[in-house]
Amino acid sequence: MNNFLTSQTMKGSFTYAYGISNFCVLIKRRLVRYLHQSVRCSLKSPLPTSQKAQTPLFLKPPTHTATMRDLQKWHEWAKTCASSVGSSFVDLDNGPDSKLLCRELKWLIEDVVEDQLLASPEHGENYDRDIRLRASIEELYELWKQRIEERRPFQYVVGCEHWRDLVLCVQEGVLIPRPETEKIVDLVSDVVSDNEELKKGLWVDLGTGSGAIAIGIGKILKSWGRVVATDISSLAVEVASVNVQRYGLQDVIELRQGSWFEPLKDMEGKLAGIISNPPYIPSDRISGLQAEVGRHEPRIALDGGVNGIDDLLHLCKGATSMLKPGGFFAFETDGEKQCKYLVDYMETNARGSFCSVKIVPDFADIPRFVTGFRK
Repeated sequence: MNNFLTSQTMKGSFTYAYGISNFCVLIKRRLVRYLHQSVRCSLKSPLPTSQKAQTPLFLKPPTHTATMRDLQKWHEWAKTCASSVGSSFVDLDNGPDSKLLCRELKWLIEDVVEDQLLASPEHGENYDRDIRLRASIEELYELWKQRIEERRPFQYVVGCEHWRDLVLCVQEGVLIPRPETEKIVDLVSDVVSDNEELKKGLWVDLGTGSGAIAIGIGKILKSWGRVVATDISSLAVEVASVNVQRYGLQDVIELRQGSWFEPLKDMEGKLAGIISNPPYIPSDRISGLQAEVGRHEPRIALDGGVNGIDDLLHLCKGATSMLKPGGFFAFETDGEKQCKYLVDYMETNARGSFCSVKIVPDFADIPRFVTGFRK
């Protein structure tokens, strides 16, 4: 494992990155699809986009048809493309190998074909029978070409990501949530389990992206508490809103657009919890990321400044005035070096403001989170 990225796999997410983590002991279906980096949501500058929230493949109506022969022809072509990659992407930037791409191809078929039984070889030799699809054959050729030739992230190809027990809509302009970030929801669950005041309080998820963390916390708090999720990107807020509505949490989660604490001026000193997975990759390392990340995911969601610590420090400073006494915070970081830096900052520059500050490892036992309470 290198400084700031884990390598895990899960359906709908692929962290190609800096080493295989022992997170795979959690083997779920998710764990094979994620080979992406533990990189975060950002609130730095607006995303110049007019995009609207898009419907993921698995939620689209099956309005297209193709013969079994044409579907198999496409599948053989796509499999040949995937196999031809071999280990070249791994050698280039630790990207996906042919084995993972073939798994992704299987998942793409699952998302696009309405009746899996009809599309299976066991269903007879009638190659002229029609198969109902959620995308046309022409679209499937284009989507797989994008995946292989452009290294477009698989989650953007299918429009969704499997995260915890959620299936979240994602698209270009919105960061793909990573599996190690799931731990931050567990940390909140542990804190509120024996603290009724925090459970009934007001929580914020800063840099919400797809809304993953906010939804995870909202499912824990239910009707007892409330979550405000913010992001500077209007597209991220729109996509998060779609995800919030899909899980029926509109009465628990409120979405606001703006940078970090700016949309929360009416909440100063009132917050029960501040949670964030901010950008923390040092600027000079962005160019070395896998193509799936560096070319396609929003840079403002990755770049944490010269040392990767800019936004984390801003969050620490803001937490001093925004948290109420006894309020909890949890911030995700690059790893051990950044964790120790934040702890030292809080114990020196913010002396007397926080207590019980500690470093918490992720699922791979890598120092990942800094947590604590407002005095």
